[in-house]
Amino acid sequence: MQLTENFSLSEFDCNDGSKTPQSVIDQLEKVADNLQVLRKYLGKSIQVNSGYRSPSYNVKIGGASKSQHVLGNAADIVVEGYTPKQVFDVIELLQERGEMSVGGLHAYKTFVHYDIRGHFARW
Repeated sequence: MQLTENFSLSEFDCNDGSKTPQSVIDQLEKVADNLQVLRKYLGKSIQVNSGYRSPSYNVKIGGASKSQHVLGNAADIVVEGYTPKQVFDVIELLQERGEMSVGGLHAYKTFVHYDIRGHFARW
């Protein structure tokens, strides 16, 4: 199932192989819509390392107890040729311009976490 021009639902499937529940697909589409804005701005493809997580998989990998991934609100991403800090900075710019939804954002060592929780969050 295609969510946007460049993102399919399968890219956001849980890494444990479980089926993505219908209840989170609308949220994943909103995440994909935002990532599509980022992709267009950067002109580079975006790799989704982690999108939806089943509750059991989230526990297994030590995810936050109230993880936005479980709700279908988040993606951990990598953009080839960009450091996580550079991607973080571009997302903040696009949020300031009102082009991407404000939510949770963090640059880890090897990837960026982005979510659409509905309020500003940084850690």
